[in-house]
Amino acid sequence: MKLISIGTGVGKPLGAALSATALAVLTLTACGSDNNTGATGSSASGSSAAASGECGGKSSLTAEGSTAQQNAIAEFNRMWGQVCPGSNLSYNPTGSGAGVDQFIAKQVDFAGSDSPLKDDQVARAAERCGGNEAWNLPLVFGPVALAYNVEGVDKLVVSPDVLAKIFQGQITKWNDPALAALNGGTALPDVNITPIYRSDSSGTTDNFQKYLAAAAPQTWTKGVGKEFNGGAGEGAQKSSGVVQAVQATPGSIGYVEKSPAAAAGLPYAEIDSGAGAVPLDDQSTTKAVDAATFEGEGKDLVLDLNALYASKEAGVYPLVLATYEIVCSKGYDADTAAAVKSFLTVAANEGQASLAQAGYIALPDKFKQRLLTSVEAIA
Repeated sequence: MKLISIGTGVGKPLGAALSATALAVLTLTACGSDNNTGATGSSASGSSAAASGECGGKSSLTAEGSTAQQNAIAEFNRMWGQVCPGSNLSYNPTGSGAGVDQFIAKQVDFAGSDSPLKDDQVARAAERCGGNEAWNLPLVFGPVALAYNVEGVDKLVVSPDVLAKIFQGQITKWNDPALAALNGGTALPDVNITPIYRSDSSGTTDNFQKYLAAAAPQTWTKGVGKEFNGGAGEGAQKSSGVVQAVQATPGSIGYVEKSPAAAAGLPYAEIDSGAGAVPLDDQSTTKAVDAATFEGEGKDLVLDLNALYASKEAGVYPLVLATYEIVCSKGYDADTAAAVKSFLTVAANEGQASLAQAGYIALPDKFKQRLLTSVEAIA
């Protein structure tokens, strides 16, 4: 496998303008920032929120992790600064794996991750939280696009089986019969396929591999996890790197969140899970999220996405990830606990309104109410 190291950003996302490179700490200033699209704020709204207990604690928080959620975090931070004037989150989009490591090391107040804590991380996270459980709180859903660069192909259809074979190196040409069968009427070129994968530890990779394992269990034999196991293609650092690698590589296809793919103007494939080709759009992804469920009844809100990933229902785009905030249930000092609760409360309420413009899916009510209950219990 060849490794591409690309660290710069991919241009301005829909609904938020980000200027930091992927390797720099992304300081998202709520007042006077570049992220001022579409919403208005006033001192009256801040006073009302403060009176209701939505604002409190210290004015500055730090977090690190998922690149998939960084544009959503920018929107949440902008709204937090409007609702609670002077409040600001500094978020470093280094990838889910790095974010969890920094949270466990007590370097940040919480982590952003596209996968919940793994079994071998649970005890270490509890130790970081003073012997208390760390919770996985899903804050936003985001579709994963299959962005591609194939000259002359404006519409591309893939299936779970075909995707698994591409990312394992078993289908290597765009005019392969399996692809031709899915794309009747489209002249697919006799060009080599270059799969582009995340070379850093990535929750997007974990979700992509979980999707392949659930949707093509007889074909995908490489397992799951935050490290790419497929064995084919070229690696790129972070979401921005995948986007840039696809742009720069004729014949390529890569998995990356819709938000940066759309911002870069890349086309992305439709998925045929057996009931016809489904485009990635608001309707197909909102329908998909309705199939997700919680694994348990407590305040640690890990989601079961297997049923969604394996869905063959017509009109469902199944490749959707849930992105979490990893927080201490207890163990913060009082000012930090209050600020974490304030940020998450605003994110779950006011912050959801414009997420669709940035390529995300707003939390359904059934998730939002459970989330707010867990946030309120943070101490």
